[in-house]
Amino acid sequence: MAKRGGFPGGGMPGNMANLMKQAQKMQRQMEEQAKEMETKEFTATAGGGAVEVTISGKREVLKVKLSEEVVDPDDIEMLEDLIVAATNEAIRKVDEESGAAMSKLTGGMPGMF
Repeated sequence: MAKRGGFPGGGMPGNMANLMKQAQKMQRQMEEQAKEMETKEFTATAGGGAVEVTISGKREVLKVKLSEEVVDPDDIEMLEDLIVAATNEAIRKVDEESGAAMSKLTGGMPGMF
C-alpha cells in the first residue's frame, strides 16, 4: 500500500478549521467584554468613607468626593494618602472584574491572559 500524505483520515484540517472558528469567536467575545468594561464605573473609599474615588473601566479617574472633615490644611499628607488608597482600591476592582470576565471567556485555558 502506498503511504498517503497529509493527515490521517483528513481529520486534522477539519479540527484546525473548527479551532480557528472558536478562536475567532473568543476574540469577538473578548473585544465585546473590553468595550463593556470601558463603560462601567468602579468606586472605592478610604478613611471610613471620607474619600471616595470613582474610575472607569478604562482606569480613568471620573470623580473624587471628599467629606468636609477630611480636608485639614494642617494634614494634607493624610488626605493625599487617602486619595491614593481609594484610587488604588478602585483600580484593583477593575482588574479583578476584568480578570474574572476574561477567565470566564477563556475557560482557564493555559497561556490565555
